Amino acid sequence: MKEWDYSKAWFHGSPLFLNELLVGSTITQDRELARIFSHKPSIVAFDENGARFHNGKLCGYIYIIDEEIISEDVYPHPETTMKPGEEWLIKRRLKVRKIDETKTRAEEQLSEEEELELLEKLNNR
Repeated sequence: MKEWDYSKAWFHGSPLFLNELLVGSTITQDRELARIFSHKPSIVAFDENGARFHNGKLCGYIYIIDEEIISEDVYPHPETTMKPGEEWLIKRRLKVRKIDETKTRAEEQLSEEEELELLEKLNNR
């Protein structure tokens, strides 16, 4: 993505305490999305108003990438279901610094029925 602003802050969310990300890790410039990823969801869904819902149950951490990112360091996630530019994979190890701790929010949690419905829709594609 040649027109992308790689100089903006990049984030990672995880339930693990980290100092460094491994090659293939996911990063984003959307801090709220990193917060959701910190709960380790297997499903992240969006409604028509852009609200996000997920099935993650873990508390976690938000990290900021603690070094400069250039276009050669990242590439768009090839199998994302999100909008272009929201989810990226890294090509090299990157240092991170914890900037926040997270707790799940009840209003974002998918019910079991909603999870099953979403999985059924994905399987019928």
